[in-house]
Amino acid sequence: MAVLAIPFVFPTWWMITSSLLPENEVLSYPPKLLPLHPQWSNYKAAFTNYPLAHQYLNSLYIALLVTVGTMVFSSLAGYAFARIPFPGNKFLFPLILTGLLIPTEVTIIPLFKMVDSLGLTNTPWPLIVIPIFGAPSVLATFIMRQFFLSVPDDLEDAGRIDGLRRFGLFYKVALPLARPALASVAIFTFLNTWNMYLEPLVYETDKRNYTLPVALTQYTDAYGSHLWNIQLAASVTTVIPVLIVFIAAQRHFVEGLAQTGLKG
Repeated sequence: MAVLAIPFVFPTWWMITSSLLPENEVLSYPPKLLPLHPQWSNYKAAFTNYPLAHQYLNSLYIALLVTVGTMVFSSLAGYAFARIPFPGNKFLFPLILTGLLIPTEVTIIPLFKMVDSLGLTNTPWPLIVIPIFGAPSVLATFIMRQFFLSVPDDLEDAGRIDGLRRFGLFYKVALPLARPALASVAIFTFLNTWNMYLEPLVYETDKRNYTLPVALTQYTDAYGSHLWNIQLAASVTTVIPVLIVFIAAQRHFVEGLAQTGLKG
């Protein structure tokens, strides 16, 4: 198991150790995998010479808002498709799933023209609203629908006897049971939003509005050469929120995949 883990662990180890090396030693051969004199100033330079703190905050609040919005929207939509019979249900849901087949690159130009006509370019709104109500939330809706299909009818019948109406059945009976599925949605959505690169590159022109994946490409000197050690130091800091989210929701994540039938 330890040998099989090397291809996955080595890039992370190289990224962390190289972030502590001087610039002229990052790409040296053979690679230095243990810095003898760690350059902690690389981390300080990543925050003082560039607006990384502001860009870090951009990524953080956008990822959190998109994650919460997607959890709310997908749970409501998934419950409606799973538990509420309405005309066109069987036709509409497969039609929505086709959104998974459309690459982001195909729709980015029409979306940019629409956002630009509304005067919302260079604002965070297209990075928040489009993922919540657009194609990125289709997978989340699918996960929630699959979970709500497994909720026994007897539970809702008991809720009806207690006087609950439809929203009460959703909020007080079905939603509390959906924590594993919601954890899966939260991790998928947070990771997807945190790593979003093309959308902020298209919608944002001010560097202070960049999110981290775009900001990490800006670490160059006056001649345009990459400052690899500072760039790697900034990259290490971007991993921390992802690890926190995954560790916090790991147990529910695995359980959610198993219950929604997505586990391989």
